[in-house]
Amino acid sequence: MPLAEDFASAQARVKGLKTTPDSSELLELYALFKQGTQGDVQGARPGMLDFKGRAKYDAWAGQKGVSKDSAMQSYVSLVERLFQKYG
Repeated sequence: MPLAEDFASAQARVKGLKTTPDSSELLELYALFKQGTQGDVQGARPGMLDFKGRAKYDAWAGQKGVSKDSAMQSYVSLVERLFQKYG
């Protein structure tokens, strides 16, 4: 299956997890998804009172320089690991 199809399938599968992953895993999913779909982080970093927005921005910024294909593959692998952990 081509990478784009694997990525789309992983996006659908992750919604079927029986247990919600912890916050660090959710941030990693978010960052890999954004890097895989949009590339390097864009826009200004949210203000210091926007804790959630800032955490998401920082997670995405941590993926800077990773190719879209590599981010997509990492996302697919992470979803597989999450299914083994959370079913």
